[in-house]
Amino acid sequence: MISFAGAFFTTGFTVINAWDDLDLGNYLESQFEKSTFIDENYVDPKNVKIKFPEKKKNLIYIYLESTEVTFADEKSGGAFKENVIPELTEIAMENEDFSGEEKNLNGGYAMPGATWTMGALFAQTSGLPLKISIDKNAMDSQTSFFPDITTLGDILHKEGYTQEFLLGSVGYFGGRKLYFKSHGNFEIKDYSYWKNQHKFDPSYWVNWGFEDRKLYEYAKEELTKLSQESEPFNLTLLTVDTHFPDGYVCEICQDTFDDQYANVYNCASRQVKEFVDWCRTQEWYEDTIIVISGDHPTMDHDFCNGVPKEYERTVYTAYINSSLTPELNERRNYTTFDDFPTTLAAMGVSIEGNRLGLGTNLFSGEQTLSEKFGREFEKTELEKKSELMIKLGHIDKNAAIESKEAKELKEKEKKAKAESETKNESTG
Repeated sequence: MISFAGAFFTTGFTVINAWDDLDLGNYLESQFEKSTFIDENYVDPKNVKIKFPEKKKNLIYIYLESTEVTFADEKSGGAFKENVIPELTEIAMENEDFSGEEKNLNGGYAMPGATWTMGALFAQTSGLPLKISIDKNAMDSQTSFFPDITTLGDILHKEGYTQEFLLGSVGYFGGRKLYFKSHGNFEIKDYSYWKNQHKFDPSYWVNWGFEDRKLYEYAKEELTKLSQESEPFNLTLLTVDTHFPDGYVCEICQDTFDDQYANVYNCASRQVKEFVDWCRTQEWYEDTIIVISGDHPTMDHDFCNGVPKEYERTVYTAYINSSLTPELNERRNYTTFDDFPTTLAAMGVSIEGNRLGLGTNLFSGEQTLSEKFGREFEKTELEKKSELMIKLGHIDKNAAIESKEAKELKEKEKKAKAESETKNESTG
């Protein structure tokens, strides 16, 4: 039990929401309980009739690292005195965030299994929590990534979409490359790819790789090329400047706030607006859906010290240029699982029953699982073990252990080499 608790702490609280106070007793208790909630409510896309429109829409999906509705001002539905993300606020209000007639922002709740980057990417494209029996970022040790499930990438690949995943960090981390390659045959264009394209000096490295300013410029280049092809495209971006702690201050960040993290978010907000404004000037824009979503809540607790305990923190969400308008003109209670079918619906895709995975098409009048069962009940059940997730995962624990040991050995060798070089310099 002691070793289990220690492993729990070192893996960053995989299944606990980033904004909740840790209730370790209840968490540990839940690990010995089984739930059939996922098993009973999962809708396998393989068994659903999915019909695309005659003229298929393109998709741009932007994952904004650690970006929450919380960072808007109180009058806009956030929890801050000053609006740190004014441009993002305007985008959501002018487009669709499923807030109904209300003028307050609305976002998706990140359930257990979706509160870190790989878990978030998985949840929003499969409608499932990333419940695994290994460290949350150890999926890069596996040879497959939930091979039996059907994801957004799988569906678009089957329909002939050209798919690219762009990011400024290394793609293999957490199994991101494995996931997108095996589910949709995405071309992965990460830090290593862009370095090999001679986009910057080989020694260049800031933050987690390179800054988002470069990523958006490379995305524009890719979109220009993709739009000239005959096949529809899906360009997925993952930003990183706003990663905790405190974010990365790039050369275009302004010193508007006293807090560095606030300035980084403020810069990120401006960059998204500039990118979306550029998209709107392109010939392909009218045939393209843009989804902007925070991947998960920030893991920086200090930044949200002033947020009231009763405030419900959700990730930023906006659907731009959707083919549909919501059937229900009311504020929806939803999770990031719901992004899976909702994204397809925004592209004009007809989904039998309006449900995929654990998600519900928010443009429809169908209840989300949170609306049907209550958010707290859903959260509690998702923290428990699921036989279905164990079956779908095909997790090789031995590979994960070997991978961890190999990484530790590599770090030791690296440290030893550095110490040896330092010693040689001092005695030379």
